[in-house]
Amino acid sequence: MLINDAFAQAASSTAQSDAGWATLLPMFGILVLFYFLLIRPQAKRAKEHKLMVEELQRGDEVITNGGILGQILNVSEAYVIIEIAPAMEVTVLKSSVQTLLPKGTLKSIEPKSKTPKTKIKSAVSESNKAEAADESTEAITAEADKNIEKK
Repeated sequence: MLINDAFAQAASSTAQSDAGWATLLPMFGILVLFYFLLIRPQAKRAKEHKLMVEELQRGDEVITNGGILGQILNVSEAYVIIEIAPAMEVTVLKSSVQTLLPKGTLKSIEPKSKTPKTKIKSAVSESNKAEAADESTEAITAEADKNIEKK
């Protein structure tokens, strides 16, 4: 009778150890899945971005992380000077350059109409009107001060 009980205990302990490995198998599967779906593609993109940033040169057309489009004027060790409009330059970190555009992209997306220039002219004329009004107000104030002094 004692021998049969011993065999029963030994059989149940080996079944439990096999079940321990079986419960860890899905965990390893999830880790492998995360590696191939998340970690590896992100590392590949980071490597491509690093190569692109190292190869930046004068004349390249780029988009920054902030969405600014421009042409590179100067490249230093850590910074890039980008021309975003005629006579308008911005200095940004090299790592903030997001995308390298094909040559000629900026010229193809320039606005065709001249409406922005007329808006600027009207804004200038409004500011001139405001300056004229300020000058006339100053003149009236000066005359009032003279009249007060005379009295």
